[in-house]
Amino acid sequence: MEEPMSASLEALSHIKHIFLILSGKGGVGKSSVTTQTALALCNFGYKVGVLDIDLTGPSLPRMFGLEGQSILQAQQGWMPVPIPVPDNLKGELKVISLGFLLDDKGNSVVWRGPKKASMIKQFISSVAWGELDYLLIDTPPGTGDEHISIAEQLRWSNPDGAIIVTTPQSVATADVKKEINFCRKVELNILGIVENMSGFICPHCAECTDIFSSGGGSKLARNYSIPYLGAIPIDPKFVELIENQATAGELLVHSYHESSIFPIFKDILLKLLEQQKPPRI
Repeated sequence: MEEPMSASLEALSHIKHIFLILSGKGGVGKSSVTTQTALALCNFGYKVGVLDIDLTGPSLPRMFGLEGQSILQAQQGWMPVPIPVPDNLKGELKVISLGFLLDDKGNSVVWRGPKKASMIKQFISSVAWGELDYLLIDTPPGTGDEHISIAEQLRWSNPDGAIIVTTPQSVATADVKKEINFCRKVELNILGIVENMSGFICPHCAECTDIFSSGGGSKLARNYSIPYLGAIPIDPKFVELIENQATAGELLVHSYHESSIFPIFKDILLKLLEQQKPPRI
């Protein structure tokens, strides 16, 4: 048991801060929140790594416009895929995902728990990140075997904590309560709650309509005495930026600052940075 732990500590030894992005429920836009956190940090000039260990739905290659890329194996470990950042940004951005190891994005990963746990250990202990200001870990939904494996691997690595993602509806917040209780049982600090899909921004008039209600995230935060980071609406233009990366020839990292939700997410990120721990290194 000690060897994987020491390998994890070594692999993460040049990373100042580690954030996990969690949710007790699938379909709440956890990968979207991970992507926007990474892009916002990069816009602030930080060196950012993104680790996608949502093994059954690795969507970050698509989110960042990196489909078709491959992971290279070097002497020091797996090399994350770098994203070319525009000259006006001082930040850096690199990504590791199981999606880079699949020949076809339509392939499904049908693995039992032990194999998933083994892959998570490899992802955490065998990636040559180099020096990073922030590592963001996009996790699977739920509180199953994968989460236990993640908690075990990161136990001695002193992560800053978790960003918990929910949508406004009670069906989502009910599952997120389980994630909060899981974090408390494994002594993982909760940095705050983000309410995603909180309203819909009309692409024609920019008016925001609460199609899924609102306020579930803030109520949850109050009930559990957790910081409420903010609400992110659905913006069809942001979805277009993601989907049109290949045809437009412009990666999301180049165009995200033009999105109407970037200022909203910037405020969320500032709340996170205000409460973060001292650097791990």
